[in-house]
Amino acid sequence: MWANGSSLGPCFRPMNITLEERRLIASPWFAASFCLVGLASNLLALSVLRGSRPSGMSPRSSFLTFLCGLVLTDFAGLLITGAIVVSQHVVLFDWQAVDPGCHLCHFMGVIMVFFGLSPLLLGATMASERFLGITRPFSRPAAASPRRAWVTVALVWAAALALGLLPVLGLGHYTVQYPSSWCFLTLGAEPGDVAFGLLFALLGGLSVGLSFLLNTVSVATLCHVYHGQEAAQQRPRDSEVEMMAQLLGIMVVASICWMPLLVFIAQTVLRSPPAMSPTGQLARATERQLLIYLRVATWNQILDPWVYILFRRAVLRRLHPRLSTRARSLSLQPQLSRRPTRH
Repeated sequence: MWANGSSLGPCFRPMNITLEERRLIASPWFAASFCLVGLASNLLALSVLRGSRPSGMSPRSSFLTFLCGLVLTDFAGLLITGAIVVSQHVVLFDWQAVDPGCHLCHFMGVIMVFFGLSPLLLGATMASERFLGITRPFSRPAAASPRRAWVTVALVWAAALALGLLPVLGLGHYTVQYPSSWCFLTLGAEPGDVAFGLLFALLGGLSVGLSFLLNTVSVATLCHVYHGQEAAQQRPRDSEVEMMAQLLGIMVVASICWMPLLVFIAQTVLRSPPAMSPTGQLARATERQLLIYLRVATWNQILDPWVYILFRRAVLRRLHPRLSTRARSLSLQPQLSRRPTRH
């Protein structure tokens, strides 16, 4: 590790930045407004979810359980990380004086990884659940219980937390990042930093890729059934189309927000010569790029709840009234087919 003073922990790298520069970059009003908008959006989504939960067990109840876990994850991520970042922007405290043992930095690093990976893993889990429900309806229970869905959400959270704890246990390091207001994984050339950076980037990228693949197959299957010659009873219900629309929106938002950061991390840790000097310094351009990509990624926590709010059947029918007409005509077909013919 780099030299940072005998009394300081391993999370401090040399970073030449003045207090005036920090004031220009770290706006407390922007950070506070960003967090408040995100928290309000997720609270609104939770209230809508609470009012739309179906009674009994159905594929939709399982899907809404996963969606509730995603919204809770985004809400908690904004609340916890926002509290640290906003307080730092307001006070502009010296991280070395406040946290010489790196306990706060390690905590923030863990929750940054946890709340970053959890939505991506949950998105892949939701895509897998819908893929099985649409393409293999008889290979799974007809109605997965919400309790089983919550167990799956808990397992996803446990996996993301286990990954976030790896640097604390010795694989890689969490360090204070430019402009000394947050902590994240280190883009260094040490084997542990490279391994953890690649693990984070690859796991996140694979989650997005798996979601894309499974959602594509699910949508193709729905389109085939919807436009095919099958009996009207086999046509997809409104809820199936609604769930896939919401899942596609979540996937698109995650791809746009997270893929730039994941690709940047992988490229930086694999760069030759290394992006980080032996003394622990990164080029200012690299530090600014990391900050920009991180800010783009945090928009995922604000946009996720709006995907659910806007992609509901009631909203989609207002935007496209033909969907409602088509749905009513499809629902009448089974009734017409059962009417006795007169001779």
